[in-house]
Amino acid sequence: MRQKSFLIGGMHCASCAVKIENALKKIKGVQKAAVNFANQKASVTYDEQLVKEVILEHTILKAGYGVVKEGHEEEARHHEETSFKIRFLIAGACAIPLLYLSHGFLVGLQAPMGPEFNTILQLFLATIIMIAGSNFFVSGFRSLEPNMDTLVGLGTGAAYLYSMYISYFILQNVEGFSIHQLYFEIAGLIMMFILLGKWMEMLTKGKTSLAIKQLLALAPKQATVRRDGKEIVIPIDQIKINDFVIVKPGEKIPVDGIVVEGSSTIDESMITGESMPVEKTLRSEVIGATVNKQGSFIFKARKVGKETMLANIVKMVEEAQASKAPIQALADKIAAIFVPIVIAIAILSWIVWGYSKEDLLFGLTPFIAVLIIACPCAMGLATPTAVMMITGTAAKRGILFKSAEALQKAKSIDTVIFDKTKTLTKGEPSVTEMHAIKGYNPLDVIKLAAVAEKRSEHPLAKAVLAAAKKAKLEIHDPEQFLALEGKGVRVNYMHKRILVGNKRLMRETNISLDVVKNEMEQLESKGRTVLYVSVNEKILGLLGIADTIKEDAREAVTALQMLGKKVIMITGDNERTAHTIAAQVGIQDVLAEVLPQEKARAIEKLQKEGRKVAMVGDGINDAPALTQADLGIAIGSGTDVAIEAGDVVLVKDRQKD
Repeated sequence: MRQKSFLIGGMHCASCAVKIENALKKIKGVQKAAVNFANQKASVTYDEQLVKEVILEHTILKAGYGVVKEGHEEEARHHEETSFKIRFLIAGACAIPLLYLSHGFLVGLQAPMGPEFNTILQLFLATIIMIAGSNFFVSGFRSLEPNMDTLVGLGTGAAYLYSMYISYFILQNVEGFSIHQLYFEIAGLIMMFILLGKWMEMLTKGKTSLAIKQLLALAPKQATVRRDGKEIVIPIDQIKINDFVIVKPGEKIPVDGIVVEGSSTIDESMITGESMPVEKTLRSEVIGATVNKQGSFIFKARKVGKETMLANIVKMVEEAQASKAPIQALADKIAAIFVPIVIAIAILSWIVWGYSKEDLLFGLTPFIAVLIIACPCAMGLATPTAVMMITGTAAKRGILFKSAEALQKAKSIDTVIFDKTKTLTKGEPSVTEMHAIKGYNPLDVIKLAAVAEKRSEHPLAKAVLAAAKKAKLEIHDPEQFLALEGKGVRVNYMHKRILVGNKRLMRETNISLDVVKNEMEQLESKGRTVLYVSVNEKILGLLGIADTIKEDAREAVTALQMLGKKVIMITGDNERTAHTIAAQVGIQDVLAEVLPQEKARAIEKLQKEGRKVAMVGDGINDAPALTQADLGIAIGSGTDVAIEAGDVVLVKDRQKD
């Protein structure tokens, strides 16, 4: 199956969208078709073996509408906006004097040169307005299927033709006919206001696509690549996978890739929301559209064109804006039957009033009134425009709704489940406590631990080194480094034997822990991972290490609870650690020691209890749960699998505005 979007020209109301949608759905091989009146786009999912793209285009053309070629979308939108602006200005310039000619006498203004001249002038001005709004007549009557423009055309056209009929008798000086029976000003003013509405609608459509324009503007236009030993500058759309791209200080990174030479710090705030620059060294991943701050480096392109993170974000926003919320589908169905019903009521009003007064000409008055009152297209425009504005604004704030349905489902959520690691927590171990025996300073403990761990690749070693760096300690190289698998490390440093590891390592080397027993029990009760530091077979101190919570986690949980949502944390960690983390963020309900495959079942159980569940996660093991949930919310810094499974993607880890 393939999905293709078409920008359609000539749509003037929701009924137009329904008409095109129905025509596309009738084609054999089309699995799904959705036409969004607000952004003028048709999104079609079809089998390439059964139907070709040209057939889809021909169907749209046959229905009486145009297809804007790729690359000319902005030009087409601007042309349509300018067209309605000019039409409105012409109509407005004629409608104001027309109002004076027809109702000036109500405020003491005299009409010029008698009823005959007044009638001719009204006819002239009204005719110009009808010409300015001629597109409504063309759209409303070019097919047998009536639409909103049909109402506009019938209402204003009937008022205009009726007034022309009366004008004939006024100009013939037939007794009983006067300028007060003319409806030129009604036809003209209605047409003017509808043209104003269409112009404003075009302006709204331009604003709703602003988020996408701003996202696309983040990407640089050119890049420097190394090919055949030479550095050349090329447009970014010519970058190929495995190209070596050179990035200098201050430049934007053109595509996604991995660093192969050099190092730098990069501002990734426009993608991740984090204000602090991120250090990039050998094998670090870099993201297109982010800004290189200091150093120069070379990276190998891994994702180019439509595969980059920025392109995927743009695609998700576009698909969300092109999709339909369930309530919008209902509005389209109502719009499809609304027009024929209104026309039927108008004709019935004409007949009833005409026969009751024994004057069919009089019956035209209620006929015209019904059609004109029913003219506005707000019913079909309000929902899709709201969806576009919300998804566009959300995208600027780093919240990507992958469909309008997800937007609507969010309202009914009453239970929010958070995964722990990398969702509520940072997913990186950090030193949270440092204790030293009497006579020593905690900084002595962290310094010796950092010396021992300097050559280790273990995640806990990175946490120790980060703490030492934060304390601005000078870390020397150890001697005779030995990694003891599952236990810790052993090194020599300044004629001392240093051991850093777990309780098992201390016991195997007969090191007594009695002097730190109270501190050890306190850390273990908090769910900390404890690292013991000994020098020459005597305990020096210990370190508490934990996965720390994100800065805004508690604030987010509190906000949800204040909205009346039930908040639950789910994790594969043990009960003690899980409850410790949950308490820090204010969550009472905890599902601990849950295996990845059991997360989806836990959500299903809640759903069977009648709860509407949103799942927030980031890992591959969260993907089944994200899919099972009524609303899957994926953290954008997580895996591609989780992002694909989620209904909503949070690009930023934090929300600052």
